[in-house]
Amino acid sequence: MQPSLKPANPNFSSGPCAKRPGYDVSKLDLSVLGRSHRAAIGKKALKSACLDTAKILGLPEGYRVAVVPASDTGAMEMAMWSMLGERPVDVLYWESFGQGWATDITKQLQLENTRVLNADYGQIPDLSEVNCDNDVVFTWNGTTSGAKVPNADWISDERKGLTFCDATSAVFAQKMDWTKLDVITYSWQKVLGGEGGHGMLILSPRAVARLESYTPPRPLPKIFRMTKGGKLIEDLFTGATINTPSMLCVVDYLDALSWVESVGGVEGTIKRCDQNLATIAEFVGKHDWIDFLAQDETIRSNSSVCLSLDLTPEQVKSVVKLLDTEGVAYDIGAYRDAPAGLRIWCGATIENSNLQALLPWLEWAYAEVKSAS
Repeated sequence: MQPSLKPANPNFSSGPCAKRPGYDVSKLDLSVLGRSHRAAIGKKALKSACLDTAKILGLPEGYRVAVVPASDTGAMEMAMWSMLGERPVDVLYWESFGQGWATDITKQLQLENTRVLNADYGQIPDLSEVNCDNDVVFTWNGTTSGAKVPNADWISDERKGLTFCDATSAVFAQKMDWTKLDVITYSWQKVLGGEGGHGMLILSPRAVARLESYTPPRPLPKIFRMTKGGKLIEDLFTGATINTPSMLCVVDYLDALSWVESVGGVEGTIKRCDQNLATIAEFVGKHDWIDFLAQDETIRSNSSVCLSLDLTPEQVKSVVKLLDTEGVAYDIGAYRDAPAGLRIWCGATIENSNLQALLPWLEWAYAEVKSAS
């Protein structure tokens, strides 16, 4: 039978993601709107975005945080173009965004001494093969595949290379060993449900040393430049952005950080993600027509949950459309490059009660499509 209870919020998109529970745009501090980002009021807000991030995430001493252009993509490109080339590179991918970084490194930067380690969707490469004497580029959590690295134990404490980690759907969702990471990037619109267009770049002291000791043999666009006269532009890491940011997005991010603190900090947001994954896992365990794309639960994402159905790709599209039409789940089709299936965002801003309300509808939609074939 068709369920009667619908999710109070049907937004399960993997980016932009659902706003935090209780979000009200009218409650944001809008005093910065219409003001220069270089005025004292703008600088204060941007500096808070950097310093509050470092505090809430518990970053080690000496790690720097900057707000940069063009979302997580901009932050990753900025780091790779500015720092790669000093030594060989190992780049890992098991989904579309990681594959994009591999393409940029081999085809755009044209770094010849590069090893590409890859795996199919739902799996990850053999991490024991990684050479940490090389620079290592990887995604922590594969947003389009639902597979993540289980931990950072495979990264050597004695590494000679830098680790470049695209962590856009992992930060605030999964426990991360910051001491193993030298360059970390993410965007506001994932686990925090913030607005798009801005990236966060976190650098370890080792990454700063690379910037100050290595000059890449390529032109760098203005928005990629982090040094001047061979020294780090420290102002970038206290809120002096390279280009003009949206101050509305900045205060929205500060609101999201305040919410993180209200739910118990990063431990609280991770717990919310874990609870959401557990709810889906219980449902999957009771039905033989649905399964996780990531079969190994140790690498299974708790934020971007990817599922396969025993339906044809066209039937899967029908399920997605039916749920959308009924207003119970928006934007949950698999990423265009991924195997046909569902991708349900389970980040911290998703209320578990909404997931519980969605799952009976998922069973109903499957039955409707299956019986119609």
